[in-house]
Amino acid sequence: MAVRAQFENSNDIGVFASLTNAYCLVAIGGSENFYSAFEGEVGDAIPVVHASIGGTRIVGRLTVGNRNGLLVPNTTTDQELQHLRNSLPDKVAIQRIEERLSALGNVVACNDYVALVHPDIDRETEEIIADVLQVEVFRQTIAGNVLVGSYCALSNRGGLVHPRTSIADQDELSSLLQIPLVAGTVNRGSPNIGGGLVVNDFAAFAGVDTTSTELSVIESIFKLQQAGPSYVVNDLRNQLIDSMT
Repeated sequence: MAVRAQFENSNDIGVFASLTNAYCLVAIGGSENFYSAFEGEVGDAIPVVHASIGGTRIVGRLTVGNRNGLLVPNTTTDQELQHLRNSLPDKVAIQRIEERLSALGNVVACNDYVALVHPDIDRETEEIIADVLQVEVFRQTIAGNVLVGSYCALSNRGGLVHPRTSIADQDELSSLLQIPLVAGTVNRGSPNIGGGLVVNDFAAFAGVDTTSTELSVIESIFKLQQAGPSYVVNDLRNQLIDSMT
């Protein structure tokens, strides 16, 4: 299911939240409606952690992570880092990064297997991303934009990219990522997909202004209609039955 949500009258929920298959980070100080949207959809499957980064609430733009790890900028305080370590599952590696492009959510887009990064990111940062998140890393642009994290949203099932991404670029990115991609928008035509949408393999949250057409594209490309936290169990069960027959 794709759900609409809002953070204090802002539709850019990807700025104030980050969603993976192992955990969800949400900014502190939001309304109860914002938190209950996340708790209601994914709270049974993964922890929903209230956090701040460097004393700010833009946790979705400053951090990047997947089910294997979470990377935070060097502005993150020791107390915030400790809170994250205490709140996230033990298998999630957390690391603070010294990187001048410190809005990691804007310069990195990833799922559990592959990461696209800003072409000018430090070589050392690239190695840390590959190591902590356990992904293959590719330096890329999306529709000529270097802020790959701002202009796309990825899960292990599909991806939504900037509306001006050419078919050739979509094909190239799709073969790198090994998932289907579609060019689209959120929040009634906004190309800022990373800011207006957070998604994992079984849920998606978009800004309140997102139209029903945009939502149906999101549900279709991320294959959310047939997904629930239990979809993995069902897949395994079907494979077992197939192998027996």
